Amino acid sequence: MYKVKVLSNFSAAHFLRNYKGKCENLHGHNWKVEVVVASLKLNSLGMVMDFSDLKKLTKNMLEELDHACLNDLEYFSAKGGKHNPSSEEIARYIFDKLKTLIAEKNCQLEEILVWETESSCATYRE
Repeated sequence: MYKVKVLSNFSAAHFLRNYKGKCENLHGHNWKVEVVVASLKLNSLGMVMDFSDLKKLTKNMLEELDHACLNDLEYFSAKGGKHNPSSEEIARYIFDKLKTLIAEKNCQLEEILVWETESSCATYRE
């Protein structure tokens, strides 16, 4: 199995519903996102996927999160559903958005890591 990884980032605000502590208040992070893609074989260029293509897909997807209040997005809103904008749920959200786009490149999205701080991250994989 071959794997490649790209790093990206976005800045956003959020608050956690039904949480008792500082994170129940509106606050922001400079989130770091790691996208890991895998393949059993390499393409004709000897790559899993071109890094520039993976970076572009990731950057385009993260645009909707950048400089937003995540709680205002339907997926994370109190009205829209049951998803609190925790690092774990953000990782899954990004995974679900990128999965099909990566599959179109004949690769498999392996995992998403979302870093809330330099010392704290969450990972989502299927």
